[in-house]
Amino acid sequence: MSAKSPGPNDHFLTVYRRKFRAWRGSRPFWAGLLTILGGVPIAYLPYGNIKLGNLTLALATTAGAGSLIIGVLLMVLGLTMWFQVHTRVFAGVAAILLALVSLVVSNIGGFLVGFLLALIGGALGIAWGEPGSAPAKGARGARAAKGRTENRSEPAVAGAPNGVDGASATDDLSATSPVDGTNGRHRAG
Repeated sequence: MSAKSPGPNDHFLTVYRRKFRAWRGSRPFWAGLLTILGGVPIAYLPYGNIKLGNLTLALATTAGAGSLIIGVLLMVLGLTMWFQVHTRVFAGVAAILLALVSLVVSNIGGFLVGFLLALIGGALGIAWGEPGSAPAKGARGARAAKGRTENRSEPAVAGAPNGVDGASATDDLSATSPVDGTNGRHRAG
């Protein structure tokens, strides 16, 4: 039995759990979940009543419609992170901005709970990288980096006898050659 294909005797919950795990791993799941959960208190608190014994506390504000819009937009952005993975950076930035606006508009961002959840969810949405896009690490990555540095040619010196005006067609002094892989970026060390 492999983990990828269900067998004839696998329980249906095991199959669904494996499918959900594969789906969850291919998108910023936690970022979307935290953003959705951050939108709930921001949208609900201005319209909800809290009962403390016989005392009913109404949190209605003049900006109740703004709170509702911010909360619903945060929930939509969380769903966008789940189902439109390529827009995760936009959704993350928008979630962070809406969380900041909710501090002023919506009861201190849903008593800071909605604000913090939306802020962390937006940051996770921006920071999420697709599986398999991480740079090579370990001994294999070190060998690849060593091979790149050994194959790199030395830059030409002005006035050298290897071409017209001291430079040949293979000498690229701009450090933007795709051969050396730096494209103008230099690193120390």
